[in-house]
Amino acid sequence: MSISAKDVGALRKATGAGMMDCKEALKESGGDLDGAMDWLRKKGQKVAAKRADRDANEGVVVAMKNDAENIGILFALSCETDFVAKNENFIEFANTLGKLAMEHLPSSKEEFVALPFDGATLAEKLVDQTGKTGEKIEISEYHKVQGDHIASYIHAGSKIGVILSYKDGGKPEAPDFFRGVAMHIAAMAPSIMRPEEFDAEFVAKETEAIQAQIKAENELNEAENLGKPQKNVPDYVSRLQLTPEVMAAAEEKIKADLQAEGKPEKIWDRIVPGKMERFVADNTLLDQERCLLSQFFALDETQITVENAIKDFSPDAEIVEFKRVAVG
Repeated sequence: MSISAKDVGALRKATGAGMMDCKEALKESGGDLDGAMDWLRKKGQKVAAKRADRDANEGVVVAMKNDAENIGILFALSCETDFVAKNENFIEFANTLGKLAMEHLPSSKEEFVALPFDGATLAEKLVDQTGKTGEKIEISEYHKVQGDHIASYIHAGSKIGVILSYKDGGKPEAPDFFRGVAMHIAAMAPSIMRPEEFDAEFVAKETEAIQAQIKAENELNEAENLGKPQKNVPDYVSRLQLTPEVMAAAEEKIKADLQAEGKPEKIWDRIVPGKMERFVADNTLLDQERCLLSQFFALDETQITVENAIKDFSPDAEIVEFKRVAVG
């Protein structure tokens, strides 16, 4: 049967499907618009079933907050290729979903995909999008954060997004300062706030791994005569391991070394604190990699930690919670 351009245009407008898919759907349904829409829906379900085990590692990240700036949402709309991720329709769809999330403020990804959307659920619309693009389309992560204040940051290209809740310490400059902290989180990718959140078994395994990695690097430098200084192989990697007994023993060793070097005891109190700080820095490499407050603040060249940068900004300011999402 003959399919008019007007019917194809109407179906494309209603579904967003490609022209050839719309023509085929209208032929299969005998020109019936509702039947064609049902055909396209079933096609999307078949494509989604075939793509279910595929990895959707590309996409875009969306961060939004309400007008009061005390609730924020962050999610990733994922696909299989960067080609689809850069498509204007895909980006527009992601932003539409951001508005949907801000309207309903779901607490979880499960609640988000169950929301009513354009005559169906979001989950069903994601299946439709899979059928249209030929790629697995999904909400791979979703977070809602609320508190006194919300800061957010989306890295160029919408590949990385951060939201965090904070207490401003009564400082009017807090929005700019904590947006800077959000930028730090985007760049440095901390996974937790502080070392106390680590599992002891995880720390033990990471200690062995970090020690082995540094030893291997030292051996390579020596074997290839690269002229690089040998790195110190730490006994510990986290503040969780730096018990009062460990710290006392470290201080005693520092004092013993100063005595062996012939340094007068009357000047030890000016030397010991700096050496203890170095001991802590050398033995908290895991914290510096994974813990936000233990990391050196990327926006400050003085090697101050994020925790100390916040204290310097205001003793009453603090980060309450943060979430980071990345694709690609």
